Amino acid sequence: MNTPTLQATCALSVNVNKVATLRNTRHLGIPSLTRAATQCLQAGAHGITVHPRPDERHIRATDVTELAELLKAWPGREFNIEGNPFHNLMGFVRTVHPRQVTFVPDAEGQFTSDHGWQFPQDAERLAPLVAEAKALGVRVSLFMDAVPSQMAAAKAVGADRVELYTEPYAAAWGTSAQAAQLERFRAAAQAALDCGLGVNAGHDLSRDNLTEFLRVVPGVSEVSIGHALMADALELGYTATVADYLRCIHAA
Repeated sequence: MNTPTLQATCALSVNVNKVATLRNTRHLGIPSLTRAATQCLQAGAHGITVHPRPDERHIRATDVTELAELLKAWPGREFNIEGNPFHNLMGFVRTVHPRQVTFVPDAEGQFTSDHGWQFPQDAERLAPLVAEAKALGVRVSLFMDAVPSQMAAAKAVGADRVELYTEPYAAAWGTSAQAAQLERFRAAAQAALDCGLGVNAGHDLSRDNLTEFLRVVPGVSEVSIGHALMADALELGYTATVADYLRCIHAA
């Protein structure tokens, strides 16, 4: 298997939800999630992310199984499953043992993720599920708002990483609020690092705003990007698009 050398200090995980959204509009099985994932991995992506919601409006249970099987042929690449651990997520964790699970506090039927966990409110119910996932050998990341004071609480429930919810930064990109948002994320990431957490980031990151984010926000181990990357891929193709996102990462 001929693949690019993986040297980025920040990993790129490609979220393929939108491929499934398009596929589900017909009953033809196209576009193929496994072909999309394979092309992204061949282009150098460090992992694949899916968010199997209870209503299966994009990712289906069979997709999770098929992608988990596919990733076995790509040692060193990551399978990241995200979702609400109080809905259907833990069944997938117990069955396929992904490299990483990202707990997201979505409501059933929610349009898209739009906020992180809140502490101390969510601590008691999250802690046993974090412990269970870790006992299965799965790294646990918690989807969090960029609030520095919340990072130690995420660490206290056993999380290995936090994924900073970056939509506020993306919405402020190119406006007078951009610098203030970047400072919020810089401070939150530093607070996470200071208490021993790894830092991931995701939501509305794009080729426009990714490099500046990574230049300012310290220690980001992984970005998970779906909507913008797939929109770019419609015009450029998977291979060129992944290569350009890797360029943005390397430029930082």
